[in-house]
Amino acid sequence: MQVWKEYQQEHKDRFLNELLDLLRIPSVSARGEHKEDMIRCAEAVEKSLKEAGADTTAIYPTAGHPIVYGEKIIDASKPTVLVYGHYDVQPADPLELWHSGPFEPVIKDGKIYARGACDDKGQFYMHVKALETMVRTNSLHCNVKFLIEGEEEVGSPNLATFVKANKALLKADVILISDTSMLSMDTPSIDIGVRGLSYIEVEVTGPNRDLHSGVYGGAVANPITMLAKMIAACHDENNHITIPGFYDDVVAASSEERAKMAQAPFSEEEYKKDLGIQSLWGEKGYTTNERTGIRPTLELNGIWGGYTGEGAKTVLPSKAFAKISCRLVPNMSSEKITKKILDYFTSMAPEGVTVKAAEHHGGEPYMTPIDSHEYRAAAKAIETTFGKEPIPVRGGGSIPICALFEKELGLKIVFMGFGLDSDNLHSPNEKYDVFNFYKGIETIPYFHQYYAEGK
Repeated sequence: MQVWKEYQQEHKDRFLNELLDLLRIPSVSARGEHKEDMIRCAEAVEKSLKEAGADTTAIYPTAGHPIVYGEKIIDASKPTVLVYGHYDVQPADPLELWHSGPFEPVIKDGKIYARGACDDKGQFYMHVKALETMVRTNSLHCNVKFLIEGEEEVGSPNLATFVKANKALLKADVILISDTSMLSMDTPSIDIGVRGLSYIEVEVTGPNRDLHSGVYGGAVANPITMLAKMIAACHDENNHITIPGFYDDVVAASSEERAKMAQAPFSEEEYKKDLGIQSLWGEKGYTTNERTGIRPTLELNGIWGGYTGEGAKTVLPSKAFAKISCRLVPNMSSEKITKKILDYFTSMAPEGVTVKAAEHHGGEPYMTPIDSHEYRAAAKAIETTFGKEPIPVRGGGSIPICALFEKELGLKIVFMGFGLDSDNLHSPNEKYDVFNFYKGIETIPYFHQYYAEGK
């Protein structure tokens, strides 16, 4: 397979520059002002698929942002790999914390700094360049289809409709996703599962207008205070979630799985140093890696109300708001958990305020069997290029569409992520190592080869 490396080495600078061009497009799906940027990015993705060798490409409109499709069919009798990714990115806020422009990619110390560098433009683009490599070197072993959407960062609200209406178009044998991370480049790993998600917003209302905190303070319930009390009550002294029935459907990880997780190299001191914190926090009785992989969580993602501008303004606010998300583990239902947390907040409203709670979006947890052919093909591909057998781990993040794909298309999913947990996903100064980008392009063709060999 030396021919792959020769082609990739010859064109690596172009591959990187093309990615940088894609990163310059501010494809923020959550903001209406970026609607035209979303269309422009979808067009750029389609163009890249054509240039990589896809025989058929299309941009499909949805009720939201468009979906990009492409395919290269070499032989109907050969297996088909469906590659999923997303071209939309998170908002770049807070802008003042970026060291460089979020949509002005720079390379520093071998890392690409830009919004979307890792999540997920840098990662899905590896598959585009891997396709080009395989096509140009006549080494494509499978049929390949691409489904690159523009709404993953807002919960993929229109993807289910598209998938249900296009099952024949998306017919495949396996789904391959690079939207996850590895433990490190020295210790390669494969995510065998991702957590589900339940996301709500809470609004607490007190008086019918902002009040003077001197005239009314102490006599009228403060919505921010009441909201803070409700949020604080979500965890007990052991950081165990107190919402009634929250853990009812949780399947505890076996002692064998916990033992395997413990084999993964982990330095608590390095972890704290990287985050700039003095101590760790979490559910009693579990290690850090277990807390972020095999246990459900409830986190406050944002809280606001009252006066937050420069200087002082002594008000007792009329309203307070919070965004809250839960990460779910296998056997938990996002629908059930969402109902439980909505009921929790609306039923425990303190006297003097009213509470409204509404769902944003959710998704189900997903697990990949490690004894499956697709997992073994991915593990062998990574071992081939890294020289080490990858460690199976559970990812802490969520990819809400996984359960949808299995339900509607009847396909298993294998994760081949090349990012790192330290890549600042969803944060200022998101980054992606150039080495990881090239390593992914090198590794993906091996997956196609090994997957085809066993089918």
